[in-house]
Order: sequence, then C-alpha cells, then structure tokens
Amino acid sequence: MDQARGDPVTVHFVGAGPGAADLITLRAAGLLAAADVVLYPGTYIDHAVLGHCRPGTHLVDTQKLDLDQITAAMVEAHVAGRDVVRMTSGDPSLYSALHEQARRLDAAGVPWDVTPGVPAYAAAAAIVGNELTVPLVAQSVVLTRTQARSTAMPERESLAAFAATGATLVLHLAITRTRELMGELDPLYGADCPVVVVHRATQPGEVVLRGTVGGTTAIADLVDEAGLRQAAVILVGPALAGTAAGESWLYSTGRQR
Repeated sequence: MDQARGDPVTVHFVGAGPGAADLITLRAAGLLAAADVVLYPGTYIDHAVLGHCRPGTHLVDTQKLDLDQITAAMVEAHVAGRDVVRMTSGDPSLYSALHEQARRLDAAGVPWDVTPGVPAYAAAAAIVGNELTVPLVAQSVVLTRTQARSTAMPERESLAAFAATGATLVLHLAITRTRELMGELDPLYGADCPVVVVHRATQPGEVVLRGTVGGTTAIADLVDEAGLRQAAVILVGPALAGTAAGESWLYSTGRQR
C-alpha cells in the first residue's frame, strides 16, 4: 500500500455492502464506474451491484478461483495499465482475505487501497430494527466465526470465552453448525435468549428468522426448516429482546450539559 513513490493506485479493495445496489458508498460507486476490471465473489454479491459498472467492464467472478489466480488477474491488469476493483462482500475488514491478497500485491509491486462497506451484521440489525448495544443489557459486540471446513481458530478465541461476557454475538460463516453452536451457548445465555438469523440481507432472496437459543422456538429448528446453508449471519444476545432496559446517559435529561 506504500504510496511514497507517488504511484497511482491500481487495485481498489471495495466493500460491496450486504447486497442491495444502493447500500454501497458513493466512493465505491465511483470506483466501480471508473474500473476497467472488476473482480467479485459471485456467491455473496447480488449482481445488481454490478450495475454501477460501465458497459464493457471486464467482470471476473472469483468464487472458483484461488488467491494466486485472483492475484494474477490483478497483477496482469496492473501491468496492462488497467484500473481494478476487487470487491468483497460486506466490509473488507471482516473475513475478506484482504491481508493475504494485499501481501501478494505488495510483493508484486502493485499499489492498492481500501474502501469500506456496510457490513452484513449491521444490515441484519437494521432489517430487524435492533440496536446491538442496549444500556444496562449489553455494551459490547463480538464479531466472530467458528471452525468447520475453514482456517483454524486461535485457541484463546473459543465461543464459550466470548459468550461468558454476555455480549451480543455476531456469528459469521456458521449457519451449517447452528444446532451445535446453540448447544454451546445454552448454558451461558439460556434457552430463552433471543437469536436472529438473516440470510442474504437486503438481497432478493432475503430470509429473516427470529427464535431462541433453545426451547420450542429453537433457532436451529427454524434454520433446518428454511434449508439455509450459506450467506447468513447469526445474532445472539439479550439485547435482541427489544424489551425495556436502561437509557443512554448521553441523552439523559439528568445529564449536566
């Protein structure tokens, strides 16, 4: 990313947001409109977002490419003097493989930058109208994932350790293990703790499920009935209950201004 030499940026990592074409930033829309080459993860991004690209833009679906192939496409475009947008679902700061790709681009001498996007968990919370940090209930949000067919999790980052804090949990890449994970969370949050699952937030195939960690409205049963297998975020915690709680001191009538 070092621009000390004044090299123009060739590769722009751009957060595509949760899916809706109008939920990307103005900067992202401008970069897409100016790009010669756009690489995008077709599994997660609604094609309507690509409507921001101009006619003739070379579009590359990366869902079946490995990191070396993706990097090769970006380096090739750089050598040819073409501007590139590398789109990520949601925001590049979360589970986007930004670190791995940027490291390869640095080694190849290709300048790059990052444009943030609306993360999926924020879109999910907006869809159900919930604040994830409710005074006197939960003031922290933990963004995490679980390990299945994926990179190993650091030992210190166990789900139980995060759940022990009582924070609102946001589970990414975990929908196929919903039942197992709720079993881990039950002793810490309780069977009645609310859970929200949002599949393909803001996209045409959006699905919203509201349930609990366990009991008669167990979210795992609802996920099974809906047949969800990917592209979903799971929100867990008492802040999702929407019941009366404390109020923010920042806006309190008793606060001395």
